[in-house]
Amino acid sequence: MNKEQQELLDKAYENYSKEYEKGNSFGLCLLVQKPDREMFINKCKTEPKFSEKRGLKIEERELSLEERYDWFIKTYNTNLTRSGNQYDMEDILNSNNCPTKLITVTYNDKTIESYE
Repeated sequence: MNKEQQELLDKAYENYSKEYEKGNSFGLCLLVQKPDREMFINKCKTEPKFSEKRGLKIEERELSLEERYDWFIKTYNTNLTRSGNQYDMEDILNSNNCPTKLITVTYNDKTIESYE
């Protein structure tokens, strides 16, 4: 994740921590240990209801060969021909460190995408 995405996650976790502490002061969270930052992020990735309640959405997905090709063309401002087979194209994209994953972080209606 990039720096901007990390900042969004930090804000979300900080707000969650405040919410947790507020609930704990009323004795509501005594039996449940507050998740650390990593656990919080993982929970947001895997539990939609937990994520929605906090206004945070984290999506990770693999890019298709076509999406990687489009990223390469746009980034390097070049026209790589699509001749050859799929494996040749994958080798070219891999050797040029083209990303294989798209990560989208949305928090309070602000969305930031990054490629890895």
